[in-house]
Amino acid sequence: MNKLVPRQSVHTIYDIDANHLWGFGVRGIITDLDNTLVGARDPHATPELIEWLNRLQKMGFKVVIVSNNNHGRVSAFAEPLGIPFIHRAKKPTNVSFHRAMKLLGTNARQTAVIGDQMLTDVLGGNRMGLYTILVQPISIKDEGFFTKINRCIEKWALARMKK
Repeated sequence: MNKLVPRQSVHTIYDIDANHLWGFGVRGIITDLDNTLVGARDPHATPELIEWLNRLQKMGFKVVIVSNNNHGRVSAFAEPLGIPFIHRAKKPTNVSFHRAMKLLGTNARQTAVIGDQMLTDVLGGNRMGLYTILVQPISIKDEGFFTKINRCIEKWALARMKK
């Protein structure tokens, strides 16, 4: 069960203390897309998100988007931003996290994972020894069928952890 517990939990990506991550030795950020950076049906980055990403890159962080979504969705979002991405990542399997770290040029101690799901982002990152950050989902109403199932499992797991 502790593989489902993130190192840090915040309301949104904007609540993440990038200086803390840098001081901790993190140099690369793997981030989920849907309901982490934008709502699941939002096709493009908001001005606030673009500013946040630019700030990270100016600090020296490298960023890659790792999403279980399809190529069309992820590329349409990431390419205009110039951010590398991995689509159909099959999180929480290790393969996409290894590929992302290779793109970032980082190892596990230098990499953080940001996402909105315990069963994909947090579990996958924790299994690899990455610094995991859980954000609250931006728009639950727009989530797909399998994500809704994951949310039910997450609620059950959280209830068990509290006991």
